Amino acid sequence: MEKIGIICEYNPFHNGHLHHIKMIKKMYPNDIIILILNGYFLQRGEISILNKEDKTKIALQNKVDLVVELPVLYGTQSADNFAYYSIFILNELKIDKLVFGSETNDVNNLKIIAAEVEKSKYKNKIKSYLKKGYSYPASLSKALGQNIIYGPNDILGISYIKAINKINNKIEVISIKRTSDYLDTLSDDKIISASNIREKLKNNIDINTYLPKSSLKAIKNIDYDLYFDILKTIIITNNNLHDILDVDEGIEKLLKKEVVKANNIDDFIQRVKTKRYTYNKINRMLVHILLNIKKSDTKLKPNYIKILGFNDKGQKHLNEAKKNINLKLKVIKNDPLYHLELRAAIIYDLLTNDTSYKKELEAKPF
Repeated sequence: MEKIGIICEYNPFHNGHLHHIKMIKKMYPNDIIILILNGYFLQRGEISILNKEDKTKIALQNKVDLVVELPVLYGTQSADNFAYYSIFILNELKIDKLVFGSETNDVNNLKIIAAEVEKSKYKNKIKSYLKKGYSYPASLSKALGQNIIYGPNDILGISYIKAINKINNKIEVISIKRTSDYLDTLSDDKIISASNIREKLKNNIDINTYLPKSSLKAIKNIDYDLYFDILKTIIITNNNLHDILDVDEGIEKLLKKEVVKANNIDDFIQRVKTKRYTYNKINRMLVHILLNIKKSDTKLKPNYIKILGFNDKGQKHLNEAKKNINLKLKVIKNDPLYHLELRAAIIYDLLTNDTSYKKELEAKPF
């Protein structure tokens, strides 16, 4: 029996995610699916509209066998760091294959790109285009001399492959054709992107046909006015913003100047957005300010794997694999990563009127 790894955020869990799992089950009917799950705050600096517990339960209901946590420290970083620690933890759990969604569905090409972008000449070219204000996908394409602009799933796929090359190149990479465009917020197809669903939700458009009922019922309302008020208070009163992850090159002065002028979080982001600070990078930076995640925290490495949930097959795998796993399979309560997770849960509860902190204190599988 092989172990199939997947990496997901489920913001929210929708028909596309269900398709992803069903395709894996079709390809590998007798194997085990291990999911590493991002929690309350996500890779693009978003606040999740599903809490960690509900995501876990929905995943298990839909034939995932084992769900483990991606700590918030790694889950809110750029694609390469997000991917590296996701693969690091999945490798500890002895996965044989990684399956991910892809716009191009061309793994061989993504492998070539993953190798090329590690070369210094391409790294420098990408940095040069980023400084000129191009997005990362556009900078990547220009550096490689290609006309295609790679989608977010392909960009993550490249990061996954780079991480696998560093950690364990025996892990096989498999892609599944992405059936919806992440940037498309208008489509009414049965399978649409999570961003499309969130946009429809924001505009009070019925989303019943795009996700399972269990996911629909679990959606949280996020108080973005409170989010902005908390951020505003922190930014005004914190004289050491430069210590926060992603607050670089004196941007703290711009933050302090513009936060008192802005009317809401969207207005604030638009005021501080520059060529070098994209929307996603600003979002991540603001989440790090909110959670007080510091640059020095990036030195923290995983010492444990938090098990979020499992079925009988998942439990059997854990029992068989635990002798060869280097990390502890339970929360270490004095670990800084756990303290960050508690902090994230407290703030998530404030913004969503949820009870996640209580569950985090219990530190047990859902």
